Amino acid sequence: MSDAKTISEAAKEAVPPKGVQARIRGPLVVVAILLAALNLRPAITSLGSVLEETRDGLGMSGAVAGLLTSVPVLCFAVFGIAAPRLARRFGPAAVVCAGMAVIALGLALRPFAGGTPVFLAASVFALAGIAVTNVLMPVIVKRYFPDRVGPMTGIYSMALTTGAALGSAATVPVAHAAGGSWRVGLGVWAVVAVAAVLPWLALARDRVRGEATGAAPAPGVRITRSRTAWALTVFFGLQATSAYVVMGWLPQIFRDAGVAPGTAGLLSAVAAGMGVPLSFVLPALAGRMRHQGPLVVALGLFGLAGYGGLWLAPAAAPLLWAVLLGITNATFPLALTMIGMRSRTGSGVVRLSAFTQCAGYLIAFPGPILFGALYQHSGGWGLPIGFMAAILLPQTVAGVLAGRSRFVED
Repeated sequence: MSDAKTISEAAKEAVPPKGVQARIRGPLVVVAILLAALNLRPAITSLGSVLEETRDGLGMSGAVAGLLTSVPVLCFAVFGIAAPRLARRFGPAAVVCAGMAVIALGLALRPFAGGTPVFLAASVFALAGIAVTNVLMPVIVKRYFPDRVGPMTGIYSMALTTGAALGSAATVPVAHAAGGSWRVGLGVWAVVAVAAVLPWLALARDRVRGEATGAAPAPGVRITRSRTAWALTVFFGLQATSAYVVMGWLPQIFRDAGVAPGTAGLLSAVAAGMGVPLSFVLPALAGRMRHQGPLVVALGLFGLAGYGGLWLAPAAAPLLWAVLLGITNATFPLALTMIGMRSRTGSGVVRLSAFTQCAGYLIAFPGPILFGALYQHSGGWGLPIGFMAAILLPQTVAGVLAGRSRFVED
């Protein structure tokens, strides 16, 4: 079956109600998507920039801080499962609107936490909104732009990585401007989330209950019996481990090496920002390749070089290490592209995406916790960085297997 037919089927499954398409197509939808995407990572990357101050202020141990950096992937796995059912009942736009409001409330409550349990609860609340929105944004893109899924996905990915970079780069300067308050540095992102709620309020009113969300099961597809689906899930889970370790711990690694806090935040922003151009380049390149294995291998080699430099001499060339790690973490848009290429139908893609992301994030959950525990027990960064370099091997093997020209329907 041709790619054109697959795209056509996916578009038919996601055609919005005629009134909605006529009234809302245009700038409002684009702005809503951009604002939503901008809010899907700052809750995570902003914390990484002031993790030391947050730990001191709340009395966290290294292991608890590692748990805190693992909470996002667990939330994405647990709460993301509910997204298709909520979308079928209330409409995807209404659920995304509620997700933005939940993010805003969680980020607004987090700075007022007097201890770790309250801070963790507020973080989980915000991350629940992010998890649901993560799953539904591809459905939103298909629903309002059925003939421009590729370009709009590229714009969405660019905004997401831009938000991640801003969370790393701006949090420390904002905290310094507020007299060194890490609470203000984290709390300011609630304002950005509130701004995202507004356009979604207009979109939420135009939903039609029971409209197609792309969440219906694909007849004949048994994802759990597909070796390709499992390979893709392992690949997704291990790349997520690397991504969340880098987002949560990279600034602290640089700071412990003698890099100034503001510079460490900027370096983390560079690592996140590498995903902006690569979100456009890699999906296009992968789509023209029959086997995506060479891309997987190349990204793995960049990761080995980055972790090697971080282990041997973190302060010698910190910008280079940040760039290399940012390149290897561009496996995220590659994984999303491979999800779309491993099924023949749009509904099959949605089932594969839900399985890959939920199970993959469960695989990723222990990684940041183990990373923090290794740091605390070894008293240095050598052992945890070596652990991250080691998991690149199974990640690459799984990615090469997932990159073969196979379909889960087979």
